[in-house]
Amino acid sequence: MSQENKTAASVVTEFFIVGFPGLQPKYYSLMAALLFCIYIAVITGNSLILVLFVTERSLFKPMYIIMLSLSLSDIGFCTVALPKVISRYWFNDGYITFYVCLFQRQLIHYFGTLNSLIMMIMALDRYLAICHPLRYPVLMTNRTMRLLIGLSWVTAMIAPTISLMQTVKLPFCGPNMIDHCFCDGTSINQLACADVSLTNLIAYIVAMFVLGRMKAFSTCATQLTIIIIFYVPRFVFYSLLPPLVNPFIYCIRIKEVRQFFLKWCVQRNRMSLKVHRLTISK
Repeated sequence: MSQENKTAASVVTEFFIVGFPGLQPKYYSLMAALLFCIYIAVITGNSLILVLFVTERSLFKPMYIIMLSLSLSDIGFCTVALPKVISRYWFNDGYITFYVCLFQRQLIHYFGTLNSLIMMIMALDRYLAICHPLRYPVLMTNRTMRLLIGLSWVTAMIAPTISLMQTVKLPFCGPNMIDHCFCDGTSINQLACADVSLTNLIAYIVAMFVLGRMKAFSTCATQLTIIIIFYVPRFVFYSLLPPLVNPFIYCIRIKEVRQFFLKWCVQRNRMSLKVHRLTISK
């Protein structure tokens, strides 16, 4: 890069998260409240799933290890994506420093890639369970599943890093308004003072490589529902929809999870009745 470009690249030191272009200021508080409720719902729902799997030993099975990992990924994604846009609408604090924006971008794409890999493993697990039911207990043990999930958490960093390295090389000397709710690759690249065709092409190829590994779809309704929700919607809330609804899908579609929650509710009611009776007797 020439000295002139290096100087230009140092002009932009921070970006501004626009959020939803065209949204009138009178709706800012309402939007912030909505996003905050979504965040709380995601954290609460997925945290309940985590507590469920940690406390109920009978759920220590390959399929539930996948769901545990997916819940952790959903919590991570929303924790990275939502706080800043909530701050933008609640406190009009939409500024984010250049390198923090790049860091957010890296994590956004990391968790997106991780979700794709986890769902690929989910499809593989269901394929073995349906097509090779007798060999399934041998082929897909808890140890094997933990290994696959661990590899996913590690290798999910490769694709976002390749794309980030291309973005870092770009000069940023012009507008710093990101027309999105968070820093993502496309939004940042559009603000570069250079031709980004090659950068976008590399990012597209890397993304297609990750998504292309999702060809094996499961015939299981629960897993297929999660996959459809993740990939089909292309509106502004599409990234937040899967973390929000996944815990409800688990509870509705999976018999063992429903039974555990019913059991837990019954125990809580019995305990409440005992406490109430003791209080009356005193």
